[in-house]
Amino acid sequence: MEQVRILVLTSSTGGGHDARAEAFADWCFQLYRHGVDVRIEQMLERSSVVNRGGVHLYNWIQRRVPFLHGIYYAIVELLAVLNRRTVSLGRGYYVDALREYRPHLILSVHDCLNRGYFPLARRILAPDRVRCVTYCGEFSGGWGYSVNWIEPTVDRYYSRTPTARDFAVRKGIPADRCLVRGHLMAPRAHREVFDAAGVARFREQDLGLKADRLTVFLATGGNGANNHFALLPALIKHSDRVQAIVICGRDKDTHHALVRWRAQHPELRLYIEGYSDQVHRLMQASDVIVTRGGTTTCAKALHFRCPIIFNAFGGIMPQERLTWKFFRNGAQSAKIEQAGDFADLLSGWVRAPERFDAYRRAFLSLRYAEDPTLLIDEIVQLAADAANLSLRRWPFEALEPGPAGGSRP
Repeated sequence: MEQVRILVLTSSTGGGHDARAEAFADWCFQLYRHGVDVRIEQMLERSSVVNRGGVHLYNWIQRRVPFLHGIYYAIVELLAVLNRRTVSLGRGYYVDALREYRPHLILSVHDCLNRGYFPLARRILAPDRVRCVTYCGEFSGGWGYSVNWIEPTVDRYYSRTPTARDFAVRKGIPADRCLVRGHLMAPRAHREVFDAAGVARFREQDLGLKADRLTVFLATGGNGANNHFALLPALIKHSDRVQAIVICGRDKDTHHALVRWRAQHPELRLYIEGYSDQVHRLMQASDVIVTRGGTTTCAKALHFRCPIIFNAFGGIMPQERLTWKFFRNGAQSAKIEQAGDFADLLSGWVRAPERFDAYRRAFLSLRYAEDPTLLIDEIVQLAADAANLSLRRWPFEALEPGPAGGSRP
């Protein structure tokens, strides 16, 4: 059976890049079954010791000292010089992958895997036999939008918002190749959608929470960076009207400590989960989420109508600043830098519920709906054109999240 082959380049700096790579693979199978073969490569980690060390350092800084990310980011930007025309670090591994797999299309979902990677692929595989595509998940432009995203020879460049698209064009992406598309979430996130009654049932039957209380989601990324214990005292003060959902990522110590904390504070209704594969469901069961500015989490929150409070404890990473800027400018979303900021915000909502209603309305004004299959079809068609193949397309009916949520404090 002839197949279209797509190589996806990603890296585990945070969890968002891998999540988008895996979502793309899920979509390809959902829509094209065995007609499309997707190979996901964590190219930075696998290609060189230096790159692998950089990934580990990134994740350590995110967990421990976020304020150092400004320095780290400035150093990583030097890759734009090293990879101006070709790949420098990890070149051998990348070339071997190209020659062995011979993809019809290369999709990069990571900033450091564009510049130099696409020209080298065309030299190895021939320009007419491979297409190169970037999906950039940033919400806006400026300091934090890596120049490594910008490879002007790209065949198609996808941005998440018009603001980010305009910035990419100013930095060198040809305007006719740069499009705005959706959030690239997995198919299940578009199928497992609750209405208001479904939210109430899920809260009560699955999470052990009350159906009608303000539900605060304390989130974290896969690596477990969090400030949960600093925020929980503010929730206890309003335990008669507020409840919480808490996830811990892969931080087992925090998970175990939270389980013990819950046993010692029965007055607060609290659902705890470690690394979660149902974040899209937990968001639908929440009225507001406290999270750092990770693009994947914030995109899901916007899609599922769950307003964001930005966690800026220890500072904001340059990439997170782009997300914070988008939601601050568009919806006046709140940023908390210490526990007192969160306590004041929550107390204000409890005293005056109309403030929360206004906060939620402003957040929802940024939301847009789009057929999630459009992005996948466009990318697969580019690959099929390069392979000179015609593919069968299976139908998919996405469900639009209803106006659930918005419980009054």
